[in-house]
Amino acid sequence: MLKLDNKPLSYDRAFTHAGIQYPANWLRLASLEEKTAIGISEVANDPTYDQRFYWGVDNPKQLNDKTETVDGVEVKTTGLKTLWSANQGEIAASLLAPSDWRIIKAKETGTNIPSTWKTYRAAVRTACNTRQTEINAVADVPALIELLFGAATVTQQKKDSEGKGVVEPDTITDKDGKTVANPVAGDPVMETVANPAIATAWPTPI
Repeated sequence: MLKLDNKPLSYDRAFTHAGIQYPANWLRLASLEEKTAIGISEVANDPTYDQRFYWGVDNPKQLNDKTETVDGVEVKTTGLKTLWSANQGEIAASLLAPSDWRIIKAKETGTNIPSTWKTYRAAVRTACNTRQTEINAVADVPALIELLFGAATVTQQKKDSEGKGVVEPDTITDKDGKTVANPVAGDPVMETVANPAIATAWPTPI
């Protein structure tokens, strides 16, 4: 981040300093010496944080609902678990809404609901309940973020049938069929697997 007179500067925006108007492209075209000459300094960007989950850097929001008495008045604060559980209900409702007319039509006309739609709608409700249970089980805010927005896959050390980490063997067979020393002997054998820390997926719309 560039600062001048303790105020941040933005690229491609004109600015005024000491009575001089600098054009929008000046910061991109000026050399480091030219910037320094008028007092521009480069400082680290302010740390960022996800405002949905944090009040500030390293200051997570409350995970669970909390009730306390303040000046004789009972105050209830809704935690992230409750908020994000409610969000799952909203998502489920949005997934069900496009097929609601099928249910209404079937009831009004006395016809059967197609089994594929029954299965899909049941799967949406099941996924919603499961995701809410998963949210309620998280231990901290980072785990909640990973649950809801983590990558679909993770790379980790492969494990054997006993749960021990697999490593590269001491020797390998080369292209000529000879046993030779393994240059990466002892290194962990890695594999990409489904991320076990993310929430149950919503069913695919039909």
